[in-house]
Amino acid sequence: MKRNKLIKHLEKQGCFLLREGNSHTLFFNPSNNKISTVPRHREIKRFTALKICKDLDIVIPEGN
Repeated sequence: MKRNKLIKHLEKQGCFLLREGNSHTLFFNPSNNKISTVPRHREIKRFTALKICKDLDIVIPEGN
């Protein structure tokens, strides 16, 4: 899955950028106070994307 597509999905679900790190970006879900990191790779493996969505307690994205 492309990183940009995952970030758009996270933002659509109500999550927002908390802060930028050296190799990761932190996203925050204000509805349940959960935080997850998104790696700075162009391509993010499906397993990693699923883990990020599970950490933030949001729906899993469709497709790749």
